[in-house]
Amino acid sequence: MAHDLVIRGGLVVDGTGAGPVRADVAIDGDRVSEVGPDVGRGRRELDAEGHYVTPGFIDVHTHLDAQLAWDPIATSSCWHGVTSVVLGNCGMGFAPVKPEDRRYLAEVMESVEDIPADAIMAGLDWSWESYGGYLDALDRMAKGVNAGGMVGHCALRWYAMGERSQSEDPASDEDIETMVGLAEEAMASGALGISTSRTLLHHAPGRKFVPGTFADARELLALGDVLGRHRTGVFESVPSYVGGADDFTDELEVLAEIASTSGQPVTFTLMQEHPAPGRHRAILDAVARARAAGVPLYPQTTARSIGIWFGLVNYTPFDRAPAWRELWGRPLAERVAVLSDPDGRARLIAGVAERPPAYDFDVIYPMPAGDARYEFDPSESLAAVAGRRGVSPVEAFIDLTLEQDGRTLFLWPFLNDEVAAVEEMLRNPLTVLGLADAGAHVGQIMDASQPTWFLAHWVRDRRLSDLGPAVRRLTSVPAELFGIEGRGTLAPGAFADVNVFDLEAMRLPQPEYVHDFPAGAGRFIQRAQGYRFTLVNGEVFMENGEHAGALAGRTLRSTSRAG
Repeated sequence: MAHDLVIRGGLVVDGTGAGPVRADVAIDGDRVSEVGPDVGRGRRELDAEGHYVTPGFIDVHTHLDAQLAWDPIATSSCWHGVTSVVLGNCGMGFAPVKPEDRRYLAEVMESVEDIPADAIMAGLDWSWESYGGYLDALDRMAKGVNAGGMVGHCALRWYAMGERSQSEDPASDEDIETMVGLAEEAMASGALGISTSRTLLHHAPGRKFVPGTFADARELLALGDVLGRHRTGVFESVPSYVGGADDFTDELEVLAEIASTSGQPVTFTLMQEHPAPGRHRAILDAVARARAAGVPLYPQTTARSIGIWFGLVNYTPFDRAPAWRELWGRPLAERVAVLSDPDGRARLIAGVAERPPAYDFDVIYPMPAGDARYEFDPSESLAAVAGRRGVSPVEAFIDLTLEQDGRTLFLWPFLNDEVAAVEEMLRNPLTVLGLADAGAHVGQIMDASQPTWFLAHWVRDRRLSDLGPAVRRLTSVPAELFGIEGRGTLAPGAFADVNVFDLEAMRLPQPEYVHDFPAGAGRFIQRAQGYRFTLVNGEVFMENGEHAGALAGRTLRSTSRAG
């Protein structure tokens, strides 16, 4: 009897860390049925000759919570081999929620993650109040990728405490009891964990801090205990020291206690930051000691710098000046015309002299035409280019912008911008890959393409790792960390989430700015080259960078083992 589908003649990298092996992959229904040299024929066959065949990639740090409702193929993630996504990071999310609080949660998401609240309100049907109800709604959504989520501390705290949740006063015993009850319901319904934000970088509307920022250890441990009782799920945190003071000791001790007492993994943000040089190294040393003692701490880092994209297409570094703000909302052709006109140019330059920007042009880099780049030399900065041309930075910005018909992009890498530090963290076996923020900061940041950059730059070009261990970091490692059963490896019985790609042909074009969100909101997208096929649950989802029509994604739910 023929198999439903056979991927024929590829080099299989199965997600376990093993190297490539020439084999066929047979699929029946939504599962892999056989992997081997001759699996028989298939009713449909995909030619993988000269390509690698891997499990689908799992992105554990996304904010696609709303976007999936109007963008079922999850752009830009779908172009980078991602077949499963984890929602509800950084304490953000839309459940549990009282009907009168829906707008507030949407506005918090906008304040923290730059996802327009009007788009969220228009795009979601808000047919739930509990977290379980939200997962049921996610079940009903047609989606191309598998999606599961953590319940956010922000939603838990606001539901329990309302406006008091933003104060620095500790939660009462009654408040904590309410939050714990809500978290119990979420975990029993299949949440993949609990997330929180502790950094002062995350603001709610009105410049207040998001609920949970000032939660004390008693509250955090009570939420961690919920995971312990259910014996499943991850506790995820953006720690208080991110973007702040050098001292991390107290915060890491609380996270370690949550991991130790619950017995469940804790994952948290780890980045190199200039205000605290060397802190990432000290944190890794502390984590090594904790892991040696059996404490499941998992620092989460990136494969490249995190940076803001500037350009005439979205925002410029000079928008404090009214003359530049007047360009907002105009079509790109009109903006280009203003820059090209001598009087318009003079007005823009004079406006910057009146309202100087608050940016250092020594660390803002113009992106030359061609593929995207994420590593630069100081000689390539906007300030350096302006110096060589004998003009001011604003004049250089205008000239460089016009050289690409208004579409020149400029990158300000402000986190993980030291390549040596990124390499050091990637080489450390204690770290996990994450922080790509797919679906977030849509008008400023585009990091959903990290799997492609990791494979093409670090594995193919820089030889950081053999392909087998590299694929494992994108597949079975996140699957095991988040308890996503049946995914992350290619073996008989596993769900048939599969990538077929040509590593040598893999390329990463520059981001594009488009207006395709509800209410006409703009955002960056970024495509890729080199991916031949991506399958989700046995169906061809993407083919040569285009949606093949299938929407076979499922809701990912944890299995509670309470009691």
